[in-house]
This record gives sequence, structure tokens and C-alpha cells, in this order.
Amino acid sequence: MALRGRQWWKLVGLAGVVGVAATGAVAVRVERRRRGYTPDEVRSVLHERYAQATAAHDSAGEVPLTEIPATPVTRLRRTLRRLLRRR
Repeated sequence: MALRGRQWWKLVGLAGVVGVAATGAVAVRVERRRRGYTPDEVRSVLHERYAQATAAHDSAGEVPLTEIPATPVTRLRRTLRRLLRRR
């Protein structure tokens, strides 16, 4: 099946629409999961992390801070936030 002229552009356009819809669905799912935490849950997780960091500090002499590389989802989220703020 050989695609001619406009058929290629229709296929490319359709793929673009599907990609935008899928990206939106992923962004909505991530945002919904993020907003699902209560302030008390966030606070307790932060307290746990602080306790682990201080325990590591006491045993090792210093708290190791390593930079976590940004995942594609994180980069996408940052880009979407920037775009939404411009409105």
C-alpha cells in the first residue's frame, strides 16, 4: 500500500493528534496523583526523609546529596507548567 501526497500528511497529522492526546492524558494522571496527597501525608514523608538524612549524617559524618537526573516525565511536566503559566 503506497501512500501518495495528501495521504502522508493526513497520517502525520493523525499521529500528531494522537501524540498530543496521549501526552495530555499522562500529564493529567501525574497531576491527579500529585494532588492526591494530603498535607499531613506530605509532612510525614518529609519528616521520614529528614530522619533518614540525619541518621546518615550521624553515622557517615556528612549527608550525601546526589542530584537525581530529570526523567522525561519530569521534563515534560516542567515544560507544561511553563506553558500554562504564560496564559
